[in-house]
Amino acid sequence: MTATSLPPRYKIGLVQMAMSAEPEANLERAIGKLAEAAAAGARLVCLPELFRSQYFAQREDPALFDLAEPVPGPSTEALGKAARQAGVVVIAPVFERRAPGLYHNSAAVIDADGRVVGIYRKMHIPDDPAYYEKFYFAPGDLGFRAFDTRVGRIGTLVCWDQWYPEAARLTALQGASVLVYPTAIGWHPAEKATHGAEQLDAWRIIQRSHAIANGCYVAAVNRVGLERPAGSDGLEFWGSSFLADPLGTIVVEAPRDREAVVIGEVDTARIESVRRGWPFLRDRRIDAYGGITSRYLDQA
Repeated sequence: MTATSLPPRYKIGLVQMAMSAEPEANLERAIGKLAEAAAAGARLVCLPELFRSQYFAQREDPALFDLAEPVPGPSTEALGKAARQAGVVVIAPVFERRAPGLYHNSAAVIDADGRVVGIYRKMHIPDDPAYYEKFYFAPGDLGFRAFDTRVGRIGTLVCWDQWYPEAARLTALQGASVLVYPTAIGWHPAEKATHGAEQLDAWRIIQRSHAIANGCYVAAVNRVGLERPAGSDGLEFWGSSFLADPLGTIVVEAPRDREAVVIGEVDTARIESVRRGWPFLRDRRIDAYGGITSRYLDQA
């Protein structure tokens, strides 16, 4: 596909879901919501991080590695068929079993013809209370990536990556018009009253700032609902999936407390217009970056 044949405008569907304990049921519901988004005009659809299961990294349990699957595998095959039938590009998060004992938190990019055109492996892996991801996932080894699809070049990052401006910048510099962040983030229930509003606001602000700094669209796609493993307080996932434009304006946003399929529009001409006025990609000074981190660490 040539650049001239790419759509100047298209709709993106953000699928905000609540997950059950049954992987096959979650997959079937995701396929149904993908079809719902396509029927509403979406040409690019993104699912939440690790959508096939409840968020298992709330605890460390070796048996939960059995939730992992290869790529290609059952999820990408089923979603590839659904993508082909609906004629949409799909961002499909996967708990990837790369090899025996080696696992990644990944996002497969499936083009509108059903082909897996590439995979991104989450680069930044958290290790916080109820987010024990370092127990399960090896850091990504493929770097930051952008993929050519039927709607243009798409950049995929995953959840914890959303806090790092370097990840957004390096992906945008590969020509991504949209940075898509499948996500699983929420409140510790005991903290919600005191810190909930500022945590949610910080999450919005950091991703809107990536849109502004890079002059591109940013989509964050979260799960929703309270997931409480036995013996824990659980996590209350805060939904609020959104699409921001190249000036950080919220184009569309999902509610905090229920499932939703929200549809927003990407206008590639707006990217060009904003970057001409605010040329942050042009004026960066990468020549001044070298050695700063190592010097700082040497002094620490």
